[in-house]
Amino acid sequence: MILTKQYRCIHSTSCQCTKGHLSEDAIFLVFQQLNWNPKLIATLSCVCKWFDDLAKRVLWKEFCRTRAPKMMIDLQSSGSHSVDGNWRALGKLLIYCTGSKKGGLFNTIQIPGHFVYRTRFSRTSGKSFLLPQCRTDVLYVSDPCEHLDQGEEGDVGFFRGVFKSFSMSKVRKMLIKKEAQLHPTEVCPYCKAKLWSMLQAKMIPQSASCRLGAYEDCIEYFVCLNGHMLGICTLLPLSDSEEASELE
Repeated sequence: MILTKQYRCIHSTSCQCTKGHLSEDAIFLVFQQLNWNPKLIATLSCVCKWFDDLAKRVLWKEFCRTRAPKMMIDLQSSGSHSVDGNWRALGKLLIYCTGSKKGGLFNTIQIPGHFVYRTRFSRTSGKSFLLPQCRTDVLYVSDPCEHLDQGEEGDVGFFRGVFKSFSMSKVRKMLIKKEAQLHPTEVCPYCKAKLWSMLQAKMIPQSASCRLGAYEDCIEYFVCLNGHMLGICTLLPLSDSEEASELE
């Protein structure tokens, strides 16, 4: 069932979205029993503005904590009770591969976005995507989501990630120092913030292609103002990628 997003309460013009509803505690317990099912959270948030606010404040937060507990503890260890770009955006990043559309960020190929059952995010892998002078930053990056046999493009991989405390990161400071330009039209598919191209800023280290098992000149990624990262690469044949890992 597809529900249309409602920005006003659908019950009546005078409804405050609390009268006659379950309490937040009751809804919390229901979704706890449902293991914080993301599809049901998304459906609930479409009912009205009050439910949408509850989903963003509470339910997506618990979903993230359940899906990636160690990662969430680390992302919040700086003392913040929230994360850059809000919990719903982070929840989507954990389970959604953006794909690519012609005319978009990666405009040479058309691959539909899709949900993924499970993805591993690694802080150790994230170091490979940072220049040496920025490697005190904390970046979690996913394994590439592989889309094989894409014609002339070969085997394509999409990857995504998130910075801890991006507003204080060395990567952000370097982008500003370089006067890197934000993308004129495209925005982050997770939080709708503006994007920097790490390729245009010349901030993609060789170690990134080694980590991904990808061709060095066929990797590109973007970072948004909230520290979400998304990228694309052309994967090496399996035997070649194994050799690249050994060299790394």
